[in-house]
Order: sequence, then structure tokens, then C-alpha cells
Amino acid sequence: MKTIAIAGTFDTKGKEFLYVKKLVEALGLRPFMIHMGVFDSAFDVDVSNGEIAAAAGYDIKELVKRKDRATATEALSKGMKIIVPKLYKEGKFDGIISFGGSGGTSLVTPAMRELPIGVSKVMVSTMASGNVSQYVGASDFVMIPSIVDVAGLNKISRLIFSNAVLAIAGMVGGREKLKEDTTEAKPLIAASMFGVTTPCVNYAKEYLEKEGYEVLVFHATGTGGKTMDALIDAGFFAGVLDLTTTEWCDEIVGGVLSAGPDRCAAAIRQRVPQVVSVGACDMVNFGPIDTVPKEFSKRNLYKHNPTVTLMRTTVEENKQIGTRLAEKWNNAATPMTVILPKQGVSMIDASGQPFEGVEERKALFDTLKQNINNKNVEICEMDNNINDEEFAEAAAKRLIELIKENN
Repeated sequence: MKTIAIAGTFDTKGKEFLYVKKLVEALGLRPFMIHMGVFDSAFDVDVSNGEIAAAAGYDIKELVKRKDRATATEALSKGMKIIVPKLYKEGKFDGIISFGGSGGTSLVTPAMRELPIGVSKVMVSTMASGNVSQYVGASDFVMIPSIVDVAGLNKISRLIFSNAVLAIAGMVGGREKLKEDTTEAKPLIAASMFGVTTPCVNYAKEYLEKEGYEVLVFHATGTGGKTMDALIDAGFFAGVLDLTTTEWCDEIVGGVLSAGPDRCAAAIRQRVPQVVSVGACDMVNFGPIDTVPKEFSKRNLYKHNPTVTLMRTTVEENKQIGTRLAEKWNNAATPMTVILPKQGVSMIDASGQPFEGVEERKALFDTLKQNINNKNVEICEMDNNINDEEFAEAAAKRLIELIKENN
């Protein structure tokens, strides 16, 4: 019998979660109840809040005495993050579902993010109709808007609860009914791409696929970079073709598509062979043109589409970007290659294009060459634009060489 973990605050929402439990049972599945509330559960559970708090080094009785909601939430969230993946590894459940407002969502989603990609996870939340990046991160769980608050049973909440349970039941119970994929498994390659580096990555992808690899392309929009790095850390890839490192522009200058300060560290951390470049490092991303901060109003702005405005990076910003990339790549403990396209790092950093920047490229490339001092990091310059087929194939060929050397 398949098992569904139901995680929730059973002290304050006992009636609602008992209803969910009955729905799971009605579908012929076993509920596994995880209580993550501060006070005692309204019914018997499989995992108590005391166990969760203890996993993070806290005493639940002390948390209750303190009457500090923020501290208790933080403690239980930490405990959930530790105990939920452990329970999954022990085979206690096949999928997980939860329901909550901002507090309940913050308690359980960090734990869901710790579960492997592919494990069925559903979060019904009052926060689901807004920006959910802080909850989902680089994970693959489904967020369903609760429509009404998760407080009481009514015509709307029953409908939403039922749909959510049917969703998790279908994910868990239906998996075995799908025909097994008999496609021969191929080594996986991660590749980073942006609209303005698409030809490059498509050329490289085509070449790698002809050589027997499967290429997963990630859109370098902040979330894309984080997701790629999370999967690298999870051990999915034989090699990485990180040609589009533009998210560092947003991290340093203040654009809207930053992937955070850990970007570019995963492949080095996991010692995965990689070929990297500086694709789209000529631009910082903002929303519609009227959302560009006032201090940038005089800069070279390019209206990519009605919802995206690009800003050309300056010489000084390119020095900063080069410095940060060099810091990351200097940590390489195994061979990797940096390939620099002397004729432009994107479609619009090319002869006659709006972001053509000879001095900006020189600042970026010189900074990298001056600051990379690790013998494991090979630097190669090519007299091409990044989107030239010759450049793309050279990057793909070098990655294959590194993968073979690593085996």
C-alpha cells in the first residue's frame, strides 16, 4: 500500500487535517501523520512535534514555555528539514502533502526542498497565488492556492482539499501504471542558456547528442541557475556546459534574475567536469522599462520585450563580474576549461548590435586572466562570437575530452 505523509499543525487545524486523512484513506492509501505544530496534536500521530524539535536540538516543552512563535517556528522548520528526508530514506512514505498559511508553508516547504527530485510533493497554501520562489526554490513540488484560508471546512475548502489529495494520490498511485521508459540511459550534460545565447547552446547540444549524451538545458533566469546547481549537487550529471553565467551580472549590479552567491560552485564542489564561459555577461535584467531603477535611467537600455528590459554592463561592472567568477573557478580541484569569445558574449554584443562593447569585453577577459591562478583552470580565447557554431562545437568537444579524462 502506498503511503502519503500528511504534515501539518494538528494542534490548531486538527479538524481540517483529520478530513484530509479520511480522504487519503478513502482512496486506499495509508496516511502517515507528521505533527509540526507547537502544542499537542488533537489526535494520534506517527511523528510528534517533540521528535521534530529534537531533530534540530530543541526541547518542545521549552519552546512552549517561551511563548515565542518566531523561535518555535524556526526550530520546528529546522527539525522538519532534517527529519522529513530521513523518514523518506527509511521508506516511511511515498509522497508528502501539506496545507497552511504563511506559517505552515514556511514550516514544511524547506523540508520538501530537501527531498529528491521526482518525489511527489504538494503544498496547498494561501501564499500560492503570489511569488512562490522563496518556498519552491529549486525543487519540483506543486503549490496549489487554497482560495480560502486553511481554517475550517466549508464548500470551497472541501473542494480544494479533495483536489489536492486526488493530485498527490494520482502522482503516487499512478506512477506504476505508466509504461516503463525503455530508452537507453545516456550520460547527462547540464547546459545554461539565455535567449541571447540560444544558438550557441543549440549547436553544442546537437553535437553532444550526436556523441551519445543527453543534454538538459536550464534557462539562466535565477531559478534556472539554482535548479541546475541543485541537480549537479544531487549527482545527476556527467558534465556541465555552463556557457551562460549572466546571473552573476544581476547578483552584482542588482538585477532581478540573480541566482545568488553560490552560483557556479556546484560543479566544482562535486568535481564534475565542466566547460564554462561568460555568455550574456553584457547585460543586467529588469522588468518593464518603467521598473528600471532611477539611478540607471541614463544607461544603455534595451527593450528585449514588453516585460523585460536589459541594461548593458559597464567596464567597472565587468571587472567586478570577472573578479567574482575568478574567485569561484579558482576553487576547482579538477581540470576545467574557460572559453572566452573575443567577438562578443551574446547576440547583441556583436558588431553593429546595441550592446557591442569592445572595452567592456576586454575588462571582463583581462580580469579573468589576471585573477585566475589555479593550474586546474585552462583559459582559451577564440576569435568568435559566442553564438558561432565553431565556438559552440569547440566547447562541446572540450567537455567530452574532460569527461573521458575523468573516467
